[in-house]
Amino acid sequence: MNKSASIIIILALVIGIGIIFLGGPKSNNNEAGKVVQNIEIKEGIQYVTINAKGGYSPRVSTAKAGIPTKLIVKTNGTYDCSASLVIRSVNFQKILAQTGEEIIDLGTPEAGKPLQGLCGMGMYSFVVNFN
Repeated sequence: MNKSASIIIILALVIGIGIIFLGGPKSNNNEAGKVVQNIEIKEGIQYVTINAKGGYSPRVSTAKAGIPTKLIVKTNGTYDCSASLVIRSVNFQKILAQTGEEIIDLGTPEAGKPLQGLCGMGMYSFVVNFN
């Protein structure tokens, strides 16, 4: 087992124990009543931005279908399992840099086919709905 895998396993155990004792993961920035602006269209390309740290924020986004789309996942001192990102529908799996941006080309999403991202342990998730 390599050093990165060992670190992820140790982090997962620590986070899991913390969740048991603290009552679950904390909520993200898109609670009811808050408006999150994480979708931007520039030069015909739609950008959906997700922050990864202690989970994913916002957890639910709504974007336009039928236009070229890129997902930007931002990290900033992210040392938890949200740095281990899995998006099965686009065959993406990677341990993200602790600080930086990962740009993932989603092609041209179809209406009614949501994109779901998960951390490597399945504890944290986000979804982008396309209408």
